[in-house]
Amino acid sequence: MEMETVKLSQIVMKWFPEMIPFFRQNELNSMIVLRDGLSILEQEDALEIIQFSICEHQNQTPLH
Repeated sequence: MEMETVKLSQIVMKWFPEMIPFFRQNELNSMIVLRDGLSILEQEDALEIIQFSICEHQNQTPLH
């Protein structure tokens, strides 16, 4: 299998579509590189990617 680049929104829509309203658009547009592609991504791996992405976006948000 070949590496594939997808938007976070594609991962969320595949495994956790009910979570879409809780993301900001810039989070959903984040590009994610999958080593083996979206077609064989497991649910637990998808959740880990989503959690990591949320943490990354929180780290980029300035505190007021």
